[in-house]
Amino acid sequence: MNSRRALIVRGGWAGHQPVETTDLFVPFLERSGFDVRIEDSSETYADAAVMAETDLIVQSVTMAEISAAAIKGLRDAVLAGAGFAGWHGGIVDAYRANSDYLQLVGGQFVKHPAKAQELIRGDGADSFLPHTIDITELGRDHEITRGISDFALTTEQYWVLHDDLNDVLATTTHPARADQPWHRPITSPAVWTRSWGAGRVFVATPGHDTGVLRDANVRTIVERGLLWASRGEAV
Repeated sequence: MNSRRALIVRGGWAGHQPVETTDLFVPFLERSGFDVRIEDSSETYADAAVMAETDLIVQSVTMAEISAAAIKGLRDAVLAGAGFAGWHGGIVDAYRANSDYLQLVGGQFVKHPAKAQELIRGDGADSFLPHTIDITELGRDHEITRGISDFALTTEQYWVLHDDLNDVLATTTHPARADQPWHRPITSPAVWTRSWGAGRVFVATPGHDTGVLRDANVRTIVERGLLWASRGEAV
């Protein structure tokens, strides 16, 4: 038996490939010393016995709802030391109507700006923009992002609302554009960590699909973030 237990909770909007993206990281977690349990409903958070034995919660659930019992179970688990981690809408657009969840995560997706109108084709790539993920000064020394340089992606560029309890390891900047209503560049956090009670929270906003998560920089950041967030050490 491995020394730690990871719980993957996945579901919600299928466009974020919750099954395929989380499956990418199961072998990594197992190699890193985790027994992995997979659930398709957030109601597992309401199971106190399951949560008490969980060291790391990996969530990929977009645009869903959560019960009062489930959000209490999730918050209680993180307060007690379980790690909570995820990427893209699976963590920052999971339960947008639940203020207790938003406070726990420290950020909420609000927009991914689209291409200029004359480039819109009506397909899934209309919001895939070239942009840069910029490592912050804090990120250059942090174990999750140490050794990673600023890097380019062409995918959804998340604009998030956030608070200053987050330790921001990377950012991305939305440029001012003549076809958009904002008038100066807007910088949003792209990777952050957060301490909550005895637990740790890790968020990466890149991760729309398996293609983005296979990017060497994104995958390294996510894998390191999962290990950083987890309670305890693997043997």
